[in-house]
Amino acid sequence: MKYSNLEECVNDLEKHGHLVRIHEEVDPYLEMAAIHLKVYEAGGPALLFENVKGSKFRAVSNLFGTIERSKFIFRRTWNSTHNVIALRNEPVKALKNPFKYVGTGLSARKALPIKKPGGLPSGFEEISISDLPLITHWPEDGGAFVTLPQVYSEDPDKPGIMNSNLGMYRVQLNGNDYELNKEVGIHYQIHRGIGVHQERANRKGEPLKVSCFIGGPPAHTLSAVMPLPEGMSEMIVAGLLSGRHFSYSYVDGYCISNDADFVITGEIHPGETKPEGPFGDHLGYYSLVHPFPVMKVHKVYAKKNAIFPFTVVGRPPQEDTAFGELIHELTGGAIRQEIPGVKEVHAVDAAGVHPLLFAVGSERYTPYQQVKQPAEILTIANRILGTGQLSLAKFLFITAEEKQPISTHDVEDFLTYILERINLRRDIHFYTNTTIDTLDYSGTGLNSGSKVIFAAVGEKKRELCTEVPDILEELQGFGHAKMVMPGLVALQGSKFTTYAEAAQEMNKLSEAIQVQGALPSCPMIIVCDDSEFLSDRIENFLWATFTRSNPSHDIYGVNSSTEYKHWSCDNVIIDARVKPHQAPPLIPDPTVQKHIERLFAPGGSLSGVRI
Repeated sequence: MKYSNLEECVNDLEKHGHLVRIHEEVDPYLEMAAIHLKVYEAGGPALLFENVKGSKFRAVSNLFGTIERSKFIFRRTWNSTHNVIALRNEPVKALKNPFKYVGTGLSARKALPIKKPGGLPSGFEEISISDLPLITHWPEDGGAFVTLPQVYSEDPDKPGIMNSNLGMYRVQLNGNDYELNKEVGIHYQIHRGIGVHQERANRKGEPLKVSCFIGGPPAHTLSAVMPLPEGMSEMIVAGLLSGRHFSYSYVDGYCISNDADFVITGEIHPGETKPEGPFGDHLGYYSLVHPFPVMKVHKVYAKKNAIFPFTVVGRPPQEDTAFGELIHELTGGAIRQEIPGVKEVHAVDAAGVHPLLFAVGSERYTPYQQVKQPAEILTIANRILGTGQLSLAKFLFITAEEKQPISTHDVEDFLTYILERINLRRDIHFYTNTTIDTLDYSGTGLNSGSKVIFAAVGEKKRELCTEVPDILEELQGFGHAKMVMPGLVALQGSKFTTYAEAAQEMNKLSEAIQVQGALPSCPMIIVCDDSEFLSDRIENFLWATFTRSNPSHDIYGVNSSTEYKHWSCDNVIIDARVKPHQAPPLIPDPTVQKHIERLFAPGGSLSGVRI
C-alpha cells in the first residue's frame, strides 16, 4: 500500500487488524501516554484516539510498535528503498548484478521532491497551538510535546529543498516560559543538521526559518530519523518509502509539506533561548531543564480531518526500538562502507542506545604474529567514536571475528567472548573531557563526559566463573553478591554520596579483594544500589550499569596502576550506583494507571487487548 496521507494508513491498518479505535474521551494529560505504554508492553495494536479531551483532532500512536507492523506499513516500497540506499552505499553492486538494480533508477526519479504552485494547499485551515492535542506524557514533564515531528530547515547559504535537513527534534508546545500560541521550544542535540543551519543563519545575523511537519504518510516520519549516506536527502527517502514524490509548496517563505496533517512555521532568532524540559526520555530518566532555541510561531495549519501522531518514550524497549530496527535494516551497510574493516556495530537499545556500543571489526595488520593483540580494531574503534551519532557513546566493546562467528546482538555471548580474552593490563583505553549524549546525565555536565574502549582479540585467556567467588561473598560495606553472567558479579553498596567518598570506598573494596588473592575468573564487578534488580535480567544490568556510570569517574580496578598515562588493573570495578546529580527515573502516576483500566474492562474499547 502506498499511502498518500496518514488517514489511508490508519484505515489500512484497521482493515487488516493492526489498529483499534478508542471511542471514549481520553485526557491528553498523562492518560493517553499511559494507555499507549500499556498497549505497547502487551505487544498490542496501533491506537486511534477519536475523542481527545480539549481538542477536535484525533490522535494516533503505536503505529511502529512492532517490527512486523512497521514492515507491513512499508510492504510495497521497502525493497526498492533498500536497493536505492544500498546502491548509494555500494555502487559496485549495480555493476556486478545489474538486473537486480534495474528498477532503482525509476524508484529514485519517483522519489524526487516536487514543488506545487499556489501556496497553501486546499483543505488546510489556519489554527492555533492550543487547538492541538496537548499531550503530556510523564508526571514531571514541563508541558506538552510533539514527539514525532519532522522539523524542516534549509541551508541559509544554499537555500532549497535539496539542501534541507529533516530531523526529529522534540517540540515543546506549552509550559515553562513559553507564550502559548506564540512560542514553542525546539530541542535539538549536538551533531544535528539543523544546528549547522542555525549557525550559518547566526553568522548572517538572520533568523532561521523552520517548519515543523506533523503526520502525513508514515514514510515521512521515518525519514526524519534516518542516518543517511552523505549527499542523500531525507526528502528523497521520504519519497522512496512512500512510493510517491514529496509534495511541497511555500507560504510566506516557509516550506509546507502538502501531505502533512499539521504544519507549524516560525523563526529561530540568533541567541534566543528559553528553558525547555523536563521531559521523560528514552534513557528511562527525565532530561532536565536547559536552555534551547525558542521558535517564534508564524502560523499553524491543519488539514481537514487531520490526525495527530505521537509516541511515548521511556526506559527501553519502547516504540522507538522498532524505529531502530527498521533503520538498521535499511542503512546497516552504510557503516561498513564508511569505516573500512568494520563488520558490525550495535547501539544497544536496552542501555538507552547511545551509552553502549558493541562492535566487530577485522584484525589484519599482523597476520604473521602468533600472539595476537588489538591493533586494527583500535583504529576501527577510533573511527567509530568519531562518526556521527556513534561519537556520543560512552562504552565501546570491540573484538574481531576470527575462528568462530560472533554477533553483537547476542549480548551475553558477545560480552562473554570479550571477558574471556581481554588483557586488562593492556586493552582498556580512555577518552576524558569529551562529548556524550545530551540526554545522558551521568557525565560532568550537559554533553560532557568520557568514553572507554574495551578491546579483545585472540585466544581465551581465562575461564569465567559461573558462581559468585568466595572472595566476594563477605566484604565489609558490600553485600548481596549476585551473578549477572559468566565472569561478571554485582555487589550491593551503600548509597553514593560524593566522588571523594566513592574513591575511598572503591579503594577499600579493591584492597579487600587483592589481599585475599588473585581473582582472574571474575574480570568485571559492578557496584550498584540493588544487586537483586541488576542481576535479575540482562536488560536490567545493561540499563543500570551503562546509564549510571561515567567511565573516567566510575571505573576503578583491583591492583590498578598507571604507566606512561595508560591505566590498567587486574579486575574492573564499575560504580553504577545512582549519583545525586543524575536525572530521576520515570515513574508512572498510579492514579492515572488506575483510571485507564476502564478502557480495558469488558465493554471498553481495549477490552480485546490482552495485558
